[in-house]
Amino acid sequence: MTALLRKPSAWLPMLVSLAAIGLIVGHVALVGVARQEDEGIEARIFMLLMLLDAVAIGVFAVRWLPVAPKAAVPVVALQVLLAAIPLITIAALEW
Repeated sequence: MTALLRKPSAWLPMLVSLAAIGLIVGHVALVGVARQEDEGIEARIFMLLMLLDAVAIGVFAVRWLPVAPKAAVPVVALQVLLAAIPLITIAALEW
């Protein structure tokens, strides 16, 4: 699993998820948690990041699950877990 984590296709989805979390934290720090009248640029960037994350996870899964399933399954689980954190945060904040 450690060797697989060194592949860019493994850590790129994790990096995108962390960018989405950073976007949420930055928005909360600057604006607060109150609902906005208009979905701003942050919301659009967030949606694009989540789309990119889903595609990147899919590419990794298609590439590595058939080749090394025992090593790839924990990596995919970690990627999905990290992708779920910003989505759960947005749902909890009811944005």
